[in-house]
Amino acid sequence: MTLFLQQLFNALALGGVYALVALGLTLVYGVMRVPNFAHGGLYMLGAYFTYAILTGLGLGYVPALLLAAVAVALLAAGLERLVFYPLRNAPHVHAMIAAIGVLFFLEAAVQLIWGPDFKQIAEPVPGILNLGGVVITWQRLLVILASVLVMLGLNFFLKRTLTGATIEAMSQNREGARLVGINVNRVGMMTFAISGALAAAAAALIAPIIAVAPSMGEVMNLKVFAIIILGGMGSVPGAIVGAFLLAFAEVFGGFYINLDFADVIGFAALVIVLALRPEGLFRRGT
Repeated sequence: MTLFLQQLFNALALGGVYALVALGLTLVYGVMRVPNFAHGGLYMLGAYFTYAILTGLGLGYVPALLLAAVAVALLAAGLERLVFYPLRNAPHVHAMIAAIGVLFFLEAAVQLIWGPDFKQIAEPVPGILNLGGVVITWQRLLVILASVLVMLGLNFFLKRTLTGATIEAMSQNREGARLVGINVNRVGMMTFAISGALAAAAAALIAPIIAVAPSMGEVMNLKVFAIIILGGMGSVPGAIVGAFLLAFAEVFGGFYINLDFADVIGFAALVIVLALRPEGLFRRGT
């Protein structure tokens, strides 16, 4: 039971990170109908910006996380204006190719600035917490708590604010939202900014636990696309449920079967679910 609870905490921390990244991607797809393959690059930039702020400016971990989220949000909004907005009337494959090009460009830029070597961010609160024999690091506990708070805040924003209501309106009917006076261009740019901030926050939270590398965005891209397909394209609840399902499959599969096949086990679970329910666990919605 102790080992089980240990892996449960690990899965909750990993699922929280997956959920934050997947929420940003599913919001963009729900509003813009754009499968943003550059999303993994924004996640990677969030980790590198956090590293740069910590080492270059000497600020604390929390200010570094917030500044990295703001910087990536502004960059994501700029990408929407410069890359995706001009392609709004083009075939969808054009936006997909452009997004892949942005991902490779961001990776090359990071390697040019920081080099190809791995970077390590020190844990802001080192040490472990012993809960009845279950050992969990303070950083993983921070990841769990922070991800839950961010998800609750996002839910409040979407459900209880006028701006959030405009995002939901565009997700349901873009042309209808335009007809009732919603500035769809502004909402689209804001959605990209939110997705970038979520990806950067997730990267900053997990960075002290893993190594920061230019290729980390590609791996996360594969996983979050698997998550939103599993949960249902454009579904916010589906993104959260799919994120935790994939995390649980990876952690418990890797622990009880073989750690080398953790990723394979997670994607095998995805294939099984989609074979039984091709539209995903949730239908597309807000």
